[in-house]
Amino acid sequence: MSAEIKVPTLGESVATATIARWIKKIGEAVAADEPVVELETDKVTVEVNAPEAGVIAEIAADEGAEVAPGDVLGMIDAKGAAAGPKKEPAEAAAPKTGVSPQQEAPGPVARPGVGALPAAAKLAAEKGVSTADVTGTAKGGRVSKGDVQDFLNKPAAAPAAAAPKAPRANDVREERVKMTRLRKTIASRLKEAQNTAAMLTTFNEVDMSAVMALRSSYRDVFEKKHKGIRLGFNGFFVKAVCAALAEFPAVNAEIDGDEIVYKNFVNMGIAVGGANGLVVPVIRDAQTKSIAEIEAEIAGFARSAKDGTLKLDQLSGGSFSITNGGVYGSLMSTPILNPPQSAILGMHKIQDRPVAVDGKVEIRPMMYLAVSYDHRIIDGREAVSFLVRVKESIEDPRRLLLEI
Repeated sequence: MSAEIKVPTLGESVATATIARWIKKIGEAVAADEPVVELETDKVTVEVNAPEAGVIAEIAADEGAEVAPGDVLGMIDAKGAAAGPKKEPAEAAAPKTGVSPQQEAPGPVARPGVGALPAAAKLAAEKGVSTADVTGTAKGGRVSKGDVQDFLNKPAAAPAAAAPKAPRANDVREERVKMTRLRKTIASRLKEAQNTAAMLTTFNEVDMSAVMALRSSYRDVFEKKHKGIRLGFNGFFVKAVCAALAEFPAVNAEIDGDEIVYKNFVNMGIAVGGANGLVVPVIRDAQTKSIAEIEAEIAGFARSAKDGTLKLDQLSGGSFSITNGGVYGSLMSTPILNPPQSAILGMHKIQDRPVAVDGKVEIRPMMYLAVSYDHRIIDGREAVSFLVRVKESIEDPRRLLLEI
């Protein structure tokens, strides 16, 4: 009895996916619900699990192929006998070196068999050679396509005192890698924002003294009460933004054709760096959540982004976004809109600077804030006033408690 491995429903606004990797090969045994293939969508990588236990009998779509929900990816022989290889993915025969990139030892010394670049593994498979026999000259001792070509061109019995070969011009110093669907989507959406919206950015700076003092005083108590949830700055900013959006609803709106859609909720997108690029998971109804709940969700997003386990429904439906370039050391930037949203807040590095306080110069921990907005529906007065409200709430967190 055979069972079909099918493309699952991919989520809102996702019509197709690309086969990124077959985890299991023809003839390999699988358990029920065990991942067998990875699909890459415009938003996230999705694992497809085996519908039942058995043996991979057929692979119907190669790595790199575009598929849609409901398409058959392969077959599982539930009786445990493979039906024979009807079709293999392009790189299925690539030899395994047994060493992952994370296990590679650093250093410029060339070593045989310590990982191979994708193009090298493909060429080696086509020529029937093992990359373990090839000396790698790429970064970290990895085997490049040029290394494999040299191995193939090397005479069977080369003289011991043969003159060294001239260095290759391109194949070690550069490598062409096809853009992932996620990277292409990021590129197209950001360019769309630049081409479509009348985008403008306004700046302000915020004194972080009060929030830092509050965080320092209650951090340990907060973490103990909320079972390990850390008190960061993001929770304060999310609450401050929600309060400001209630006062200036156009900043939380979007354009749909010739209409403006105002929203009575805040689905807050939080930009986080993932394994395959920047993703923006969404805290739904953030206006109703406590700082502890917000911090817990953000921590969960960060872990999932790092592990590549974010779900499609976590990445859709945002109405406003926050991005924090300060974690990477950025002092100031102009964030780009995340369509169809009309505004985005950029946080930056906290830096001690001299400021005038009551007629005296004091050193304070300051952060530059930036709001990029679509001038088609948000006036300058609204954008500037919105940012001032965020600044006031951060500089005096009591305003958040009193909702003023």
